[in-house]
Amino acid sequence: MARKFLVVVDDTPEFDSALRFAARRARSTGGRVVLLRAIPPSAFEHWSGVREEIERQQREEAEALLNRFGEKAADLSGAAPVFLVEEAETRDAIIKAVDADPEIKILVLAAAVGTRGPGPLVAAIAKEGAGVGGRRLPVTVVPGDLTDEEVEDLA
Repeated sequence: MARKFLVVVDDTPEFDSALRFAARRARSTGGRVVLLRAIPPSAFEHWSGVREEIERQQREEAEALLNRFGEKAADLSGAAPVFLVEEAETRDAIIKAVDADPEIKILVLAAAVGTRGPGPLVAAIAKEGAGVGGRRLPVTVVPGDLTDEEVEDLA
């Protein structure tokens, strides 16, 4: 059973550090990378046609983003990543992914840099703990301002 490293795909500049670290750790341990893109639930309740079109577009964008980052993950890790798209808030999407796949052993996040704090997901996990669903999940927080060489050295 291969250990899987879960990385939440987002639009932050520090995401690249988390992806690089997870992929290099997967390569060195014989594991795989799981790329998760959370799509917040739609707020359009009255016009189902509009809601369905927005959801379709969001899913297409998520799949294109995963494919783009998936190539990088495969190059760095040596194995094709697993893609997950969940329509849920990020924390709920993580719980769903971890509950569905017992091979996910580590959540890899990157901390934001600068004065804006570590980022909402890192802050929430620091406050609430790393319990995910029915099990405790180790979390690796990678400084978002590491160079590629520094990430390679750590992983």
